Amino acid sequence: MGENTSIQIKKDTKLKLDSLKLSKRDTYNDIIENLIEDSLELNAETMKDIQEAIEEYKQGKSHSLEEVKNQLGF
Repeated sequence: MGENTSIQIKKDTKLKLDSLKLSKRDTYNDIIENLIEDSLELNAETMKDIQEAIEEYKQGKSHSLEEVKNQLGF
């Protein structure tokens, strides 16, 4: 197990962390690691989606605002 350290957080932040516990055994370190992991996954997935959208745009697979408006009946 790694070296431990202490951090200062606001009481309301602690309450928010407490609400994210999946079980009573979860530590604050567990919660923070889960949040970091989720954030990194989201960022990687978002970047993948952006790259795909750019490729679709370059291939002409896009619609103008007017086309979308007409399709939706505006």
